[in-house]
Amino acid sequence: MTWKTAHRSFYYQGAPEPEDPVLKRAHTALLVIDVQNTYLHRADRAALTPAEQAQYDAWTPFHERMHGTVIPNTAKLINRFRAEGCEVLFARIACQGNDGRDRSLSQKKPGWNNLVLPKNEWESQIIPELAPQGDEIVVTKTTDSALTGTNLRLILNNLGITTVVCTGIFTDQCVSSTVRSLADESFDVIVVEDACAAGSHALHLKELEIINMIYCAVMSCEELLGYMPS
Repeated sequence: MTWKTAHRSFYYQGAPEPEDPVLKRAHTALLVIDVQNTYLHRADRAALTPAEQAQYDAWTPFHERMHGTVIPNTAKLINRFRAEGCEVLFARIACQGNDGRDRSLSQKKPGWNNLVLPKNEWESQIIPELAPQGDEIVVTKTTDSALTGTNLRLILNNLGITTVVCTGIFTDQCVSSTVRSLADESFDVIVVEDACAAGSHALHLKELEIINMIYCAVMSCEELLGYMPS
């Protein structure tokens, strides 16, 4: 099974296979979403309470996927895009005020999403393995969507970008929200499924099924690299 038939929802069973994308160097960009220190840092398990250890263990598959699959594949994509002279952009969650008062409502509601990440703190920075280089553009958002919460749409238009390749975390939250916003603005969107992760792999797979074919094309890192201009 290839990307053309995988990750299909109820709506697209039996639909024609999509055409091969034509990725033009000057019009294709890679967008790395929210791969930040705060999400990859782990405490010493031995120092945690039993309840905290249970939560720690629940997140272990996510961290294994990030370090074993998502980060290496994202680094591979970044290196290829740089080598081809294609734009590499980054989005991150961070607030302008130290107390987080400028965050959107969705980031102030109680629960896991309620994080205060001042823009200059270590926690809000892109992880070192994927750090931006030179004048690569980083947009800072206080919303899930990188398009809604920043001037990214204007930046992409000014750069002449028509196709955006999305990677990052979390598939079912900021990645999905960004993908939907991009699609609504008539960008062609590709999501690299093995360069993304959700809190659980079941959520990751379900969200890919939901957004595939209507909002984006979902393919693997190797499938995407096979379409890169040479």
